[in-house]
Amino acid sequence: MGQKAAVSIDMQSAGEASIHPYLFGHFVEDIRDHMDAMLAFVLKDMDFEDEAAGGVSSGWHPVTDGKNTLYALEPAAPRHSGHSQKIRVFGADRCRGGIGQRVSVEGGSTYNVRIVARAMPEVRSFVCELADSRSGELLARSEVALESHNWRTYRFSLTPSRDAEQAEFRLTISSEEEGWRDSTGSGTLWLDHVSMLPSYSRGIVKREIVEMTRRLKPGMMRLAGNHISAYHFEHAIGPDLERPNMVNEAWGGWTNKYFGTDEFIAFCRDTETEPLICVNAGTGTPEEAAAWLEYCNGSADTPYGAIRARNGHPEPFGVKHWEIGNEIYGPWQHGHCSAEEFAERYLRFAEAMKAVDSGIVLLACGDCDPAWNRAMLRQAAHRIDLLTLHIYHGFGTTGIHPGTPKEERYRHAAAFPEVTREMIRQTAELLDAEPAYAHVKLAVTEYNTMYYPNTIREGLPEEHTLEAAVANAANLNEFLRQSHRVKIGSFSDLVNGWLGGCIRVGDVYSDQYRGRLPGWSGKSRIIYGTPSYHVMELYANRSIARVVPARTECDTYFWKGSAPAIGLGARELPVLDAVACLDGSGEILTVFLVNRGLEPLETEVRIEGALPAPLPLAGGGSGIGGAQLAPLAGGRPGREGESPAPHADAAALREELKPLQAKLWEIAGEDFEAINSVFEPERITVRERVWPENGPIVLKPHSVCVAELRLAR
Repeated sequence: MGQKAAVSIDMQSAGEASIHPYLFGHFVEDIRDHMDAMLAFVLKDMDFEDEAAGGVSSGWHPVTDGKNTLYALEPAAPRHSGHSQKIRVFGADRCRGGIGQRVSVEGGSTYNVRIVARAMPEVRSFVCELADSRSGELLARSEVALESHNWRTYRFSLTPSRDAEQAEFRLTISSEEEGWRDSTGSGTLWLDHVSMLPSYSRGIVKREIVEMTRRLKPGMMRLAGNHISAYHFEHAIGPDLERPNMVNEAWGGWTNKYFGTDEFIAFCRDTETEPLICVNAGTGTPEEAAAWLEYCNGSADTPYGAIRARNGHPEPFGVKHWEIGNEIYGPWQHGHCSAEEFAERYLRFAEAMKAVDSGIVLLACGDCDPAWNRAMLRQAAHRIDLLTLHIYHGFGTTGIHPGTPKEERYRHAAAFPEVTREMIRQTAELLDAEPAYAHVKLAVTEYNTMYYPNTIREGLPEEHTLEAAVANAANLNEFLRQSHRVKIGSFSDLVNGWLGGCIRVGDVYSDQYRGRLPGWSGKSRIIYGTPSYHVMELYANRSIARVVPARTECDTYFWKGSAPAIGLGARELPVLDAVACLDGSGEILTVFLVNRGLEPLETEVRIEGALPAPLPLAGGGSGIGGAQLAPLAGGRPGREGESPAPHADAAALREELKPLQAKLWEIAGEDFEAINSVFEPERITVRERVWPENGPIVLKPHSVCVAELRLAR
């Protein structure tokens, strides 16, 4: 037998504050395999930057049937970074030799190949092939004539005859048919760059990533993360092969030099999102931040605007939102310092950047620690437009650990809105205490569930579960309730990366650091959304402009409370988390319902009070699509069995009203540990439900439900 609940919506008290579309923003970060998964390049180690094993750069393996084939890494081509891969075959061996890499390819699709190479004169051509690595079947082949002992760029295409999850890309030279007299350096090919990009990609981003991101309607896309505190933007602009290789000093491995400022802006335009760039306030300087701003926004007659124009973008990008500093409060961050020191640093950055473009909006690195925010506001509030918070809910906020019992862990996760509410409350107290801080709004530029310490973990990724989606949905409800203060949200991350990425490419979560190992499941090209992806998509696609107060009546569950640093003691929490919103016209009412309980919840939705203009008014008692539309005299809450007195004008309007329309969507599953995967990519997704007329909404256990009522005449 399920529980019962009611949501009473006070239409008369509809809020004035607007809900900003940036509230449903997202976040790209060069962390672990985020870029490998997001970008469309099929090959890794394209510039032979990795160390050699037996003379072959570690992303590749040798391909040869010769006894004496030699491999070595040598200096790169002029102005290029990485190494060149040297391959030498001997005429006397009458053999072929080269390098290969495991890949996954789609049959019938054209792959554009780019190779930078040079060779000794007797090596007249090289061969590129795609083959099934298990059967040996040849899927595509191209022989390319070599032009010079000097460096040249070669472009051609390969079209595999069929799909192959476990394919091999091979590049070889041969002395089989035409040998040569072996002498110093004979039979040598040098490769400086080898890449393969599907012709259907959007720039260098996977087509599916662009399409799935568009469906999220993010509003804003943030470029930031821990790596940004050691990132220098000039290293990732200009001709891609001339960009230096950059070590990712936050996470290890390489920073992706191919996805720089120009590519980020192109991605934002492709996905119809506003860019938010976080500048390097860790190891960077105010002058560097100002230069980055000028590169983006300066006219073509400014020094850095001219560089942008030479790079193919004569018109300014017009990036309005800039964040100064990423988590500088943490010892894991380059440039970590005290709040007082950072406030001084922030002011230097703000002054330099405002001198370039006075119209920008500045976000200052805040913390969930009031002491940090107090110092920042005291010294720099006059230069701060938004103060940032990062809220990762899990082990850090509740103290859960891998041994926490399943249901107890779920109850902790579902308390996400209470934790967020407390963090915002503590910050709001500071903002409200001084009139000089009244203009400062909040931006939660990173948030998600984070169950355990951010290290390699094996087994079920809890961040992918329905449980995490329920927690994130309840947290979005809190963002909506706080939308008079919170103007920007950035879900962390967009693609793969650490376990929280909501778009997943292949079966990658088995190894966060090394990234995808193609072919272990046979489904590495499948791209899908986690349950939290579907929550974000469902929420962001609703037409909402302002919050309407909603009061819930429901059972509770016991929560043990937060970690001591948060300061929330043990308490009873409502199983139902609900928030109601109106669209700009006042004609669409949307109710977001999250059943945090483990039983079905029979929920009645009531509308109370006079409907604010321009909404039409409904009479009492008539249920439409299960919502009990019952305006009560004076906005007084109704009770079961009590006939509400209709609003004075309702009777006159009743004949003019069109039948109300209702829609209902839900995200639910049989187990809160259910996840989507390459084997079941749509196990948990959004499904439209039938809403029985004159009946309540039955919310499934641990589920998210969104009800939309069209109230137009």
